[in-house]
Amino acid sequence: MFAIVADQYLDVPIQLRFGDMDINHHINNVQFARIFEECRVRSFASWLADRPAGFSVLVARQDIVFTAVLEYSYEPVIVRSCVSRIGNTSFTLSLTLIDPAGTTCAVAETTMVSVNTDTGRPTPVPDAVRAVLAAHLVADAGLPVRP
Repeated sequence: MFAIVADQYLDVPIQLRFGDMDINHHINNVQFARIFEECRVRSFASWLADRPAGFSVLVARQDIVFTAVLEYSYEPVIVRSCVSRIGNTSFTLSLTLIDPAGTTCAVAETTMVSVNTDTGRPTPVPDAVRAVLAAHLVADAGLPVRP
């Protein structure tokens, strides 16, 4: 189901849907957010199989840089997932979408905020979660540098 590329990275295969295409016959940019969301869910399922009770996160920000057109394919794309930053109440996931030919089509950074389930307010990332995130930390991961 998943492939560990290096200790910090997780490669998640995501099947494209025919309905993800737009009038130009390539995957619509809006669908990239859905693909990245699916990767986040699967990454957490893999990394936090024993998720601490009461641990909840919300997406605070997501930035996507599109680097190539993504054509529809019967073969799944790969989304490479890692952690690029860990703060007190938030952390950032870096996600790279790679088509079946090996071309990087988009890179995303998603900032997640740990929240108290009763109040909905930010709360420190639990130590057990912080340790798991640290095991997947890649300091130089993230969005490509813009010229």
